[in-house]
Amino acid sequence: MTMATGASADAPRSPGGWQETGSSSVNSLTGGQGLASRADGSLLYRGLGSIPLALRTKGWSHVGDPDIADGHTVDAYQGGDDAKSKMFAVTTPDGKRYLYEHRLDAGEKLNNSFASVSPDNQWLVSGEWGDQDRLQVFPAPLLNSSTPPAGGALAQAGQITLDKPVRDIQGCDFVSDTRLVCASNDASKELWPEDRPILQVDLERALDGKPVTGRVTSLFATPQRSICRGTFEAEGVDYDAGRRTLRTQVIPPIPCLVATSVYAYRPTTG
Repeated sequence: MTMATGASADAPRSPGGWQETGSSSVNSLTGGQGLASRADGSLLYRGLGSIPLALRTKGWSHVGDPDIADGHTVDAYQGGDDAKSKMFAVTTPDGKRYLYEHRLDAGEKLNNSFASVSPDNQWLVSGEWGDQDRLQVFPAPLLNSSTPPAGGALAQAGQITLDKPVRDIQGCDFVSDTRLVCASNDASKELWPEDRPILQVDLERALDGKPVTGRVTSLFATPQRSICRGTFEAEGVDYDAGRRTLRTQVIPPIPCLVATSVYAYRPTTG
């Protein structure tokens, strides 16, 4: 359950053309890892407490930022430090769950921070931790007819090569077929001037399974507001196309980390 609070009249406009419109909070245990908007405008949250026991016992100990495509919920799972694969779980509108496992390719990190499905429901974008010059692309499990119809192996398609490096991407979501907005937990200011920036990735063309390049720009710094002092953590991001609303999550420092902040934005133009 969330509690909405209105944005102040003088809430700052971001350089990227987004106006903050409000904030809310959600239990970090069940909602601190990511969020996705449903067709009716309600929000799906994910946290470490959201992992089904059946998946946890198989070693899938972390769930990332989810996405919803055509009523299908797509979750990104990763295992422990010795994991040799990562997994995407797709839950259909009628509640059936199918598991798609990807064996790590040479040089691929085990992290599976998020799942973001392209607007045509054919391609799945995900990402690794640390410094990266790419985003990974897979056929959208279950939704793309090239994938097994009831779960199975999932191979990579042509990746997105970024023109500038990014660090610690926690989530991405499509704003259009050629634009993603991503949340970075990078506080170093070595790569970008903003602290934990919200980044925009503009693709040279819509995803088609072949390699594509993406131009990265920084939109604004993730808000860091709390009565607690210490280290914040940027988490999931979601764009609700029907309501033209961007949301991003931030976990505050100890002991306030039990509640994750959710900030909402609207575009200032268009």
